[in-house]
Amino acid sequence: MFFISPSRGKLSFVEMMDDVITYIKGLPSSSYKIIIGTDSMVKNETCFVTAVVVHRLGKGARYYYRKKIQRKIKSLRQKIFYETALSLELGGKITAYFSESGFAELPVEVHIDVGAQGETRDLIKEVVGMVVGSGFQAKIKPDAYGASSVADRHTK
Repeated sequence: MFFISPSRGKLSFVEMMDDVITYIKGLPSSSYKIIIGTDSMVKNETCFVTAVVVHRLGKGARYYYRKKIQRKIKSLRQKIFYETALSLELGGKITAYFSESGFAELPVEVHIDVGAQGETRDLIKEVVGMVVGSGFQAKIKPDAYGASSVADRHTK
């Protein structure tokens, strides 16, 4: 599984994480937040895009993404749960890597593509529970830009 960085091209997981740490070390006086979000687009099959955003608070961000193609998923509920599971899986790998690299204190947020307006409102409680129960901060729309903006841009 590889990641794509708009500025650095194709990277392995370890290369991406090394790039993230280099970015953070480049301006250590800043505050950082790591954001993971997944969005999907259904056509003949379902394209899932998981984004990793390194937000240098008040000073921009850098992001990476990976795509995963699955069979067509018609159920909105199933699609949202799978998006959340992909984000959590990657979140677990990232936090483990940070712990081993001395960056365990970095806050990691999972952005979920659900919101109080629209069809996904009935799923909020369950998916937020999944994320919080996994030890991450959860954000939903309109604050879930990791999923609804960054990942969404690459599902098309």
